[in-house]
Amino acid sequence: MIHVTDSRRAKLHKELSRESRRYMAAYVLFNQAVADHLGMHPTDMQCLSLLTAEPEPLTVKQIAEMSGLTTGSATRLVDRLEKAGYVARRPDPGDRRRVLVAPVPERVARVTAVWDDLGREWEALLDTHTEDELEVITRHMRRAHDLSHVQMRYLRSRPKPE
Repeated sequence: MIHVTDSRRAKLHKELSRESRRYMAAYVLFNQAVADHLGMHPTDMQCLSLLTAEPEPLTVKQIAEMSGLTTGSATRLVDRLEKAGYVARRPDPGDRRRVLVAPVPERVARVTAVWDDLGREWEALLDTHTEDELEVITRHMRRAHDLSHVQMRYLRSRPKPE
């Protein structure tokens, strides 16, 4: 016999799964729209976002690890961002053999202005939640981020389906 709470939990899992798929698809399409607006590739824009979230410049290898890209793809991505003026390569002062990739603040401001304009609506949406709810959402997003990276590594280790 299924308990009421088990049935409710199964229903909530099903609803969350459906809403999660809708949310992720909407975010990918939203990301594409913002990238199109800025004349950027969506992956380039997201990697630039990740770069600007880091306290220090990164190597191409670190960008590859963070994004799930191969080092070759990450190098091409950095080449595109550098050509567009969003990032600059510079020698690592601690290890002259390494090159660091740093955002160019003046050029990144162009992207930030678009996000700031759109961000007001997102802030209003978040303001509808209690502090406890925001903590739950934040915890979930952090765990989902970590799980995504674990699953990306797993997928890269597996043969592609035929």
